Amino acid sequence: MKIATPLTSDNQIDGHFGHSINFRIFDISENKTISETFDVQSTGCGCKSSIAGVLGTHGVKIMLVGGIGEGAIHVLGNVGIQVIRGCSGNAEAAVKQYLAGNLTDGGDTCNEHEHGSCGH
Repeated sequence: MKIATPLTSDNQIDGHFGHSINFRIFDISENKTISETFDVQSTGCGCKSSIAGVLGTHGVKIMLVGGIGEGAIHVLGNVGIQVIRGCSGNAEAAVKQYLAGNLTDGGDTCNEHEHGSCGH
């Protein structure tokens, strides 16, 4: 299984999915430990429609985020990625909390977005 998080420069979960440029992918072993991590970069509009395909290609199944819009949730869902909202703090610590069963979806969706000319 692979879990991803939008990442700030100090390894914290970015508070808003659409503002993040860097995403860390955590490869999870069969015994539910982190076996490897690597980063992918996003370009394009704030809704991050292009990163969904990249993450899907890498086998990501779970996205731990702070805030995220409904459109991005839909795009991620289309490539088989489940979104867990309301996450914060150190990305690796959040992944470990998720693996221990201590993180659940916060349910809040951002609804104030200005995408400019991206068209999404």
